[in-house]
Amino acid sequence: MTQGPEALFADFSASLLGGNLPPGAERHLALAAQTYHLGDIAESHLFDAEAQAPDHAAVLIGLYRFYFYKGHLGQALEIAQRCLDKAARELALPADWRLTRPDHARFDSFDDMAPRFFLFSLKGYGYLHMRLGNLAMGRAALEKLLELDPSDKIGAGVLVDVLKRAEAGEDD
Repeated sequence: MTQGPEALFADFSASLLGGNLPPGAERHLALAAQTYHLGDIAESHLFDAEAQAPDHAAVLIGLYRFYFYKGHLGQALEIAQRCLDKAARELALPADWRLTRPDHARFDSFDDMAPRFFLFSLKGYGYLHMRLGNLAMGRAALEKLLELDPSDKIGAGVLVDVLKRAEAGEDD
């Protein structure tokens, strides 16, 4: 028996909260958090969690946060791309985020976790491109984010303003 789209989205939404996470992976995520200050050890725990639950949203979020807050922006960007890919698969969106349209998912519902995960992943992806000097890709991602989230619940507008000031040569 196959699950309908609603059940699949519910499963994905649950995984964003750590649901369906194997106990070993959950333990390694907890150990990664406890050993965050010991970068190599924390990263090893994240890799162990990933080995036990590859492509699980909670593991991807853990990896993203670790790399982002440690300042490993290139690695954080790779994980942001993986998050976008996962969300696109789960939501049956086009594989290329640039082809996603507002009517492809409930992007206007902040309570719907799966589309929100896609939007936050796109925001991180755009922001990291900006930080890494790829302003054109950062702008494209943020403009797509504003197209999908015109009320700007995710906060892309402030990043677009920063980008505009940077392009105009203004200092913060």
